[in-house]
Amino acid sequence: MPGSDLLDRVDGIVHEATQVHEYGVDLTVADVYEVAERGRLDFGGGEFAEADRRPLASSLRNPDDDYEWWTLKAGTYLLEFNESLAEGAPLRVQTRRELRENGAYHPSVVTTELGPMPLTVPEGGVELKENARVSTLMER
Repeated sequence: MPGSDLLDRVDGIVHEATQVHEYGVDLTVADVYEVAERGRLDFGGGEFAEADRRPLASSLRNPDDDYEWWTLKAGTYLLEFNESLAEGAPLRVQTRRELRENGAYHPSVVTTELGPMPLTVPEGGVELKENARVSTLMER
């Protein structure tokens, strides 16, 4: 399904001409968090507690830059996307090739909402620029 067919479901697109393509819609990074304190899950849900997330600092690489960068060391982080989904059938979110080729990835999920996405970063680390396209949204 072309990305243009998904546009009625996606809010918060940063740059439509770049993000929408023949395979889907690319999703972009709004924020990166680290898990500062563990969460809790139980069988019935009555003792559920969300993990405490701490936003990671970003910085300009050059004084003339408009956007900042996150320098991520090896580990797991939570990404927040700029985009959100309107109600409808579940869609698939998968890691973009460019991120995978740098050794970083997130799970592929079928979902109706774009909540925090766990990102695994390799031993050598990775740098992410604000609004970087890291995932692709597509039909299941």
